[in-house]
Amino acid sequence: MRFVLQRVLEAKVEVDGETKGQIGKGYLLLVGVSEYDNKEIADKMIEKTAKLRIFEDHQGKTNLSIDQVGGEILVVSQFTLYADCKKGNRPSFVHAGEPQFAKEIYEHILERCRSLFRRTQSGVFGADMKISLINDGPFTLALDSEELFNDIILRQGG
Repeated sequence: MRFVLQRVLEAKVEVDGETKGQIGKGYLLLVGVSEYDNKEIADKMIEKTAKLRIFEDHQGKTNLSIDQVGGEILVVSQFTLYADCKKGNRPSFVHAGEPQFAKEIYEHILERCRSLFRRTQSGVFGADMKISLINDGPFTLALDSEELFNDIILRQGG
C-alpha cells in the first residue's frame, strides 16, 4: 500500500464540476492499493498516518499530530501510485490491486479514517477527479507499506 500525504491548508476534490469532498487544515491523502494489500496493512498505514507529528507547535517545530491541531483529512484513491515506469515510456499498472479488491480496501480505509479523524472527506473511487489544494510548507510524505511493515507482508507471502 502506498500513501502520499500532503499537509494542506485546504483541499478539494471535484467530479464533473461538482465538489465531492473539501477540507481545511489537515491532510490530503492519496491512496494506492496493491495486489498484496489487506485490511491489516491498511489499519497499520492509517495508524501511522494518525500518529505522524508534522504540524508545527507554538515554537515552529513539527511536533504535533493531526488530532492535536484539529485537522481534517481528504482521502483520494490513486492507483497510479503503483505505476511501473521501468520499461518504455508508457507506465504499467500490473502491481495495482484489481478495481473491486482495491475499492474494498479503500472503503475500509475511509471507515477507519472516519473513526479516527475529526472530519473525513473523500473522492469518488475510479472517477476522473480534479483535485486542488494549498500545500502547507510544502510538506509531502510518501509512505510505503513494504518499507514500514515488511514483517506483515512477508507473513502473507507478498
